[in-house]
Amino acid sequence: QVHLVESGGGLVQAGGSLRLSCEASRPTERFYAMGWFRQAPGKEREFVAANSWNDDSTNYADSVKGRFTISRDNALNTVYLQMNSLKPEDTAVYYCAASDGGGYGSDWLRMARYDCWGRGTQVTVSS
Repeated sequence: QVHLVESGGGLVQAGGSLRLSCEASRPTERFYAMGWFRQAPGKEREFVAANSWNDDSTNYADSVKGRFTISRDNALNTVYLQMNSLKPEDTAVYYCAASDGGGYGSDWLRMARYDCWGRGTQVTVSS
């Protein structure tokens, strides 16, 4: 019913930057929270970043804290993930997710909390 479309992935040298975009098919204000997850080959999908206007919280995985920033442009129905100082271990498919339900804090770190998912965009960081 609700569609999320990621873009902005690509190949970048270590130390470089990328900005991922996630455009939603309805106003982003209608979601309780939106987040980013990633999955590297042979590994489990893991939490990256999330923002909720339900409990006014923003969370980052320890591995990206200080390097990645999540933000929103409600006029464009879009959520962004700015990624700086990229490392080879950041290489993964990045997925955008949105939640229609309320929650707080660590709720947004759990994949099961989200109702809508994009199809992903590949990020590859060379050394």
